[in-house]
Amino acid sequence: MPAASVRAMTTDEDLTVRRARPDDIPGLVASSAGLFAEDAGTRDTSVNADWPREHGAASYTDTLADPARLVLVVVHEGEVVGHLTGTLTEPSAVRPVKSAVLNGLYVRPAHRRARVGARLVEEFLAWAEARGAGHAEVAAYAANLEAIRFYERQGFGPHAVTLRHALGRKAEVEPGPNGQTGPVS
Repeated sequence: MPAASVRAMTTDEDLTVRRARPDDIPGLVASSAGLFAEDAGTRDTSVNADWPREHGAASYTDTLADPARLVLVVVHEGEVVGHLTGTLTEPSAVRPVKSAVLNGLYVRPAHRRARVGARLVEEFLAWAEARGAGHAEVAAYAANLEAIRFYERQGFGPHAVTLRHALGRKAEVEPGPNGQTGPVS
């Protein structure tokens, strides 16, 4: 069956969003590898794109046991096809409000038009609010306009900008898409 037919057949009802369990770890690692390959792996050479396969299982084992963290999975026909990870940060003297950080979200391309990403974000926001977070935040690569638009549709808005300067190289730098910079090859 062609990929387009699979996408058209996947509906919101075909997908289950739930808290991750230890037996989901292999699927979480695969989903995280998809995120790293598609997002950071194509936009940030400073990120180890192999991190999920090298360290993901141990990291998810620890994360699932941490009450200040949320791990959701999207399941289709018994298989993990997406995930969301989130973290709570306690108030501090500098930032006297509890915050929720959406650390990562990925849904396999064949399942993206079933509104499951929005369902993941809704669950994350409800979790954060129920635990007393004053706000939620998410970071996205400036060049990932599709992700930025997605998060804006979920109610997130611009707040801060991270600028990067590569050190140790004298290469000229030229602006890339959306103003990001990188060395000229």
